[in-house]
Formats: sequence, structure tokens, C-alpha cells
Amino acid sequence: MDQTASWIATAATIIAACFTASNLGSRITGIGFIIFTIGSIAWFTTGILTGQPALIWTNAVMTLLNLFGVYRWLGRQAKLETGAEKAAEESAAAPGENLFPASSLTASRLLGRGGEPLGNTVDAMLSCQGGTLRYLVVAQGGVAGVGETFRRVDWHYAGVQDGAVKTDMSPADFEALPQIEKDRWTGR
Repeated sequence: MDQTASWIATAATIIAACFTASNLGSRITGIGFIIFTIGSIAWFTTGILTGQPALIWTNAVMTLLNLFGVYRWLGRQAKLETGAEKAAEESAAAPGENLFPASSLTASRLLGRGGEPLGNTVDAMLSCQGGTLRYLVVAQGGVAGVGETFRRVDWHYAGVQDGAVKTDMSPADFEALPQIEKDRWTGR
């Protein structure tokens, strides 16, 4: 029985780590914490079956922390994202300007002139004086953050249409933008 519990714990911990490390949004992260909870309960059970008090206490605490993660990502954060999505939808149906959640600018695809993906927005820089959006930082290529390149896209070349971040640039125009360093976005 202790071998079964330890293999369930091992598998759940590995799968949960993949879900949370992928950073694919609140729902996926929340599911990762559900799986982490299953893993910590299985490790707790392994500790009881094998007489390991340190494993028992560690995973009793980990279970509580994982349940907090479930609340944080599937409760609070998911509700915040739903609120932002509903505000955007309602603004599209109402007279006046359409709204777009600013938080989406940290995890949107930048689409080019023909609708082709050029990269993923990782952040947006705003003017402190006027509050206007100045530029996007867009990551391109790489795997899991390794080998990606970054470019600055001035906001006057981009915008939001139909809930997506778009630019009138072609892939060649985008590739012609100078690369910026991951940890240094300054430049005018």
C-alpha cells in the first residue's frame, strides 16, 4: 500500500509542477494546485504508512498551502479574470469605447497584418505623466523562455481589435525591429 501511495504522490507532484510552471493562466494553475493537493495527501499517507513524521508534517502543511493555491487561482484570480472579460464584453455591446483588460497585455499574442502571430506580449509600459500606453514588449521564439528574443513595439503601431492585440506590421517589419535585452527595455 505504501508503494502505491508513493507512486501516486510522485506522479501527482510531477504533473502538478508541469501545470503550475507552464503559467498558462489561472485555471490551469488552479488545476495544478488541485493535483498538488492530491500529491501532498498521497505523500502524507506514505508518511503514515512508513512511519516518517517529517513527511507527515511537511505534507500536512503542504496540503493546506495547496488548498490556498486552489482558492487563489480557481477562486479569486479566476473571478477577477471573469470580471475583466465581462466588462470587455459589456463594453462591446454598449455605446462608446470598447474596453480591453490591461492585464491581457502581459499574456496576449501579437497578431500581424495578415493575422499571423508575431510573438507574445510580456508587458506594456505606460507613461507616468499621462497614463498613456507607450509600448509593448513582445517575446518571440524560444522554448519555455530559453532562446526567446524581445522586441519593443511602439503602441502607435499596435492596438486592440476584436479582443486581440494587433499590429499593421508584416512578419518582416516585426523582424526588422531591433532586439532588446530581457532585462533592459529602455530606449527611445
